[in-house]
Amino acid sequence: MKVFSSLTMVTAITVATSLALPALLPLSLAVDSSVASWPLVLAADAAESDNSDQISHVLNRLTYGPRPGDFEKVRSLGVQAFIQAQLNPSSIAESPKVIAQLERSASVRTVPSSQLLQQFQAAKKERKAAKNKNGGGKGAAKGARIAAGNGGAVVQEFGKKRGKAGNGDGKLRNEIESGVIETKIIRAVESPRQLNEMMADFWFNHFNISIGKGVDKVLIGPYEEQAIRPYLLGNFRDMLGATMHHPAMMFYLDNAQNTKAGYQSRNPKNKKNGLNENYARELLELHTLGVDGGYSQKDVMELARVLTGWGMPGGRKNSGAGAYWASFDEQRHDFGDKVVLGQTIKGSGPKEIEEVLDMLARHNSTAHHLSFKLAQYFVDDSPPDALVDKLSSSYLQSGGNIKSVLNTLFSSQEFWDAKYQNSKFKSPFHYLVSSLRATGATIRQPRQLAAFLKTQGQPLYACLTPDGYKNTKEAWLNPGGLLKRMDFALRLAGSDTASDYQTVLGTVNGGKLSPQTKQAIDKAPPGQRVAALIGSPEFMNY
Repeated sequence: MKVFSSLTMVTAITVATSLALPALLPLSLAVDSSVASWPLVLAADAAESDNSDQISHVLNRLTYGPRPGDFEKVRSLGVQAFIQAQLNPSSIAESPKVIAQLERSASVRTVPSSQLLQQFQAAKKERKAAKNKNGGGKGAAKGARIAAGNGGAVVQEFGKKRGKAGNGDGKLRNEIESGVIETKIIRAVESPRQLNEMMADFWFNHFNISIGKGVDKVLIGPYEEQAIRPYLLGNFRDMLGATMHHPAMMFYLDNAQNTKAGYQSRNPKNKKNGLNENYARELLELHTLGVDGGYSQKDVMELARVLTGWGMPGGRKNSGAGAYWASFDEQRHDFGDKVVLGQTIKGSGPKEIEEVLDMLARHNSTAHHLSFKLAQYFVDDSPPDALVDKLSSSYLQSGGNIKSVLNTLFSSQEFWDAKYQNSKFKSPFHYLVSSLRATGATIRQPRQLAAFLKTQGQPLYACLTPDGYKNTKEAWLNPGGLLKRMDFALRLAGSDTASDYQTVLGTVNGGKLSPQTKQAIDKAPPGQRVAALIGSPEFMNY
């Protein structure tokens, strides 16, 4: 990236900050004091069609922000036709850049979890053996890296496609992390199936796991590809089952340690036998019913009993749904009857959890919980109750069909209400992607982009808590974060983006700027106007 003098950077950040800081006071600004209520100055011809606000709104909410030319494309296609196309992503040809990236990263996203786990454990054992052989002294680390190279076939394959060699379990973890992060950024920026990418981020945070926890660093790619992405606009019950059966979730929420009372492991080093409630609790609180969904601590314990025996693939006596998925160990399972939410679950083994998941997926509390989150994601941080009720009814009537719920949402009066337009504040990831799309930037160094997100407190796939990253203004609006965004805007605008101010302006709020923003940008030096624009409140909000 281009290097700027301190004076130039300070000047640009000062201009941009003067635009964005009014949005800081206070954090709980009402909608009517946001960008949406400011007197607007049309940067484009005032004679444009009267549906320009609708076009701008749908591009802001169903995509990570428009690219140059998108506004005209939606005008030509029609707003409703655009929405229906996004709800049917297979009807949209994928970007060649995305296809190329998916091919490059296939070896770290689509391989069976059991294969990754075996390679990870083999590399780990060989590294430990090499370290012991060398006495842990000088040369031990080098010997460990060489020995561990035998367990890295997956990363070797990915390394070849990236022009790099790989060895060791550390290299395996790092290359897989790079592969999934690069793929997420490129998909979000380049894919014309934008609603799909928005939903991929939504559902991953809903069923969050963290790349920072143990073997999930190598399972993160297959988890998203196998348990999340196939069901983005499908049936919620299918996604709920896929996430439950994936070893990445089993490991993240400790269900691999969940055993019946009195079970004695054959491994004397394993002292973590007994009931573990972690996954059972989050399955109720986060994934289905919600914190006020009407369950009790007794329900958590009973569900944990249902989940005993489910764990990682690979055991000799385990059974499961194949190499991609978790396995079931009947010796660790509690075969007694359970009562969950007042319903008796007969002790029958692996079928018990399917009965519970069916019950949870069709529960009224689950319908309300998911509907609130979707309304918050697409409409407003505090969505109207009437909209949540509409979405809940759609969910229940459709049997949990996500596309049906979104159809109801995008056709609702609340979605199109002017008071909710530009009421949302972009998360760091949303801001990053929308900046790259608006400027037409070419992604050359995805690791630097990922590093920016880390400075913003949103490193990709690395939220440690199971509730995932928030998408609200309160979570992300703060002075330190804004200053880092201004710095990023300056550097991005100074790089080779093949765009100019007028082109980028057409992607920001339909080309409409408040008098305050327009005045501040007019004062900026010509070379810094794009930076000031993508650092403005109109761009930060959507």
